[in-house]
Amino acid sequence: MRWPLLAALAFALVFPTFITLLYFVWLAKAPTGLQQSAYAAGKVAQFAFPLIFALLVERWRPRRPHLAAQPRGVIAGIIIGLLQFASILAVYSLYLKSRPEVGVLTEEVRRKVTGLGVAGPGSFVVLSLFYCVVHSLLEEYYWRWFVYGRLRRVCSELPANVISSLGFMAHHVVVLATYLGWNSPLVWAGSLAVAVAGSVWAWHYERSSLWGPWIAHVLADAAIFVIGYHLLFPAQ
Repeated sequence: MRWPLLAALAFALVFPTFITLLYFVWLAKAPTGLQQSAYAAGKVAQFAFPLIFALLVERWRPRRPHLAAQPRGVIAGIIIGLLQFASILAVYSLYLKSRPEVGVLTEEVRRKVTGLGVAGPGSFVVLSLFYCVVHSLLEEYYWRWFVYGRLRRVCSELPANVISSLGFMAHHVVVLATYLGWNSPLVWAGSLAVAVAGSVWAWHYERSSLWGPWIAHVLADAAIFVIGYHLLFPAQ
């Protein structure tokens, strides 16, 4: 069982970066329909893989204790998420908002969301809700439940946390570099912040269940989309 698990982990760690390169970089100038199709196919493959592996290879069966929301974990998730929400908005308001890269960032974000079919504030809010609520849950299931959880079967907490957090960070590097350029220090500062967030969520998952980290993830993503809305629709 060890080698199939290690192979699955290796695939799970690198595949999100591959599909991000595909639709963010390699298909950047492709028609909108092709971008959307590549995005959808890549995400379906990414999020289906852990469940397929768990059911067919591990013979995993869901049990209620694995899915239960623990009140203390949920409360901790809310507190962590609110701290991250406030920190992200504070960094943007006090530092990032005045930097010259913001103008370039705004145009890149507008081009990307247009390629995904977003035409105005309403569709941007719908996209934001999907990412904050649904996509964040899928990412927590993928990175914390599967990647981190399976790493814990082959190593101790610290290396499992570091490896899973770096894997979680990697595809965000591509996203940030697409918007800001590979030489921008903001790319690496932002990527480090993502790794730290992933590390905190993995630490929390180790001590609770999936729901606390998910709530924290929702709130962190909400801050990012608040900033995105402000960049794209400043007069709204």
